[in-house]
Amino acid sequence: MEEKVLAILAALNPDVDFTAETNLIDDDILDSFDIITLVGELNDTFKLDIGPQHLLPENFNSVTAIINLIKKLQAEG
Repeated sequence: MEEKVLAILAALNPDVDFTAETNLIDDDILDSFDIITLVGELNDTFKLDIGPQHLLPENFNSVTAIINLIKKLQAEG
C-alpha cells in the first residue's frame, strides 16, 4: 500500500522526498489541485470514496496519514 501511495505522490511532485515529509499540507508542498488529483488517484487505485468530510489537512499531511485514511475507509467499506 505504501509503495502505491508513494508512486502516486511522486507523480504529483517528483522533487519531494515524501517518506521524510510530515507537513505536506502545512508546508504547502501539496496545493489544492494536488489534493484533488491525489484524491482521484487514491479513489481509483484503492476503490475508495474519499468524500469532502475527509478533506482535512491532518488526513494528507504525510504518507502515514494518507495510509491511515485509506485503512480507515477500507475498514468502513
